[in-house]
Amino acid sequence: MRFPLALPERREFDCVGFGLNAFDHLIVAPQYPTFDTKTRFVAYAQSAGGQTASTMVGLQRLGMRTAYAGRFGSDEEGRKGLQSLIEEGINVDRAEIVQGARTQIAFIIIDARTGERTILWDRDERLAYAEWEAPTGFAERGRILHMDAHDPLACVQMAREARRAATVVSADIDNIYDGLLHLLPLIDVLISSAEFPRRLTGLTDERAALMEIKARYGCAVVGMTRGTRGALLYHESLFIEMAALPVPGGCRDTTGAGDAFHAGFLYGLLQGEELETCLKMGCAVAALKCRSLGARQALPTRAELEEYLRTMP
Repeated sequence: MRFPLALPERREFDCVGFGLNAFDHLIVAPQYPTFDTKTRFVAYAQSAGGQTASTMVGLQRLGMRTAYAGRFGSDEEGRKGLQSLIEEGINVDRAEIVQGARTQIAFIIIDARTGERTILWDRDERLAYAEWEAPTGFAERGRILHMDAHDPLACVQMAREARRAATVVSADIDNIYDGLLHLLPLIDVLISSAEFPRRLTGLTDERAALMEIKARYGCAVVGMTRGTRGALLYHESLFIEMAALPVPGGCRDTTGAGDAFHAGFLYGLLQGEELETCLKMGCAVAALKCRSLGARQALPTRAELEEYLRTMP
């Protein structure tokens, strides 16, 4: 099934991202600890992360030209996070350092048995974008604009600019934020977390919830990532479903798997692939990411992705 919108042919970047970055502290426990106990952890690591920033890293490793706009704190974590994007070759001309602010941080507890994680996080309010602070002239530089909607009214401005420039708007959303309803009608590709459609519509049936989102907001493609159950898309009155793909060597950490999925899916769109193939590419990049601790460490190169896909039926 073809993607219904035409992507611009010639732009400075294949994809530009506006949204979160973070610095993660990853703790691997033999099993998730019970309340009021002491548990010796198995491993500990630090990693740059964040929804949109990690998706840009994933696309860059797949050979795409990317740019990132977002805010870092002026602390050590912020310096490391920004430097990690520079080292990947991502354009950060529109990234900002907010003096005195602390970079978003997360403490992530990973169950060694399954790789599933629980996240404790905090974001300094000084990192948020007001509506009038959205970086103008940024969305039009990419064939796709990808966002995570944590600052919805600023995202509205970005999406409107993208629409004027015929840039396709993609969003990865996991929660309801003030002003979000103004953004949803401006999104072309909305692939959310599994919980979001229920939170938005009140419908517990996944397929009914996706159909309701499509009917209310008119997004060209709607879908959800479903962890170990893979991913589901809805387009032109049809559902496309993909089971989760095997993680080579077993799953170590699911942190950032959703971000990785978006990198693979958008890579497929940029290559002009059918939606079924885009879905498979998303699940493949997510599976390869789960080989290692952290949101970005095992994100594959194009060659690694192609080799992995050759092993899949």
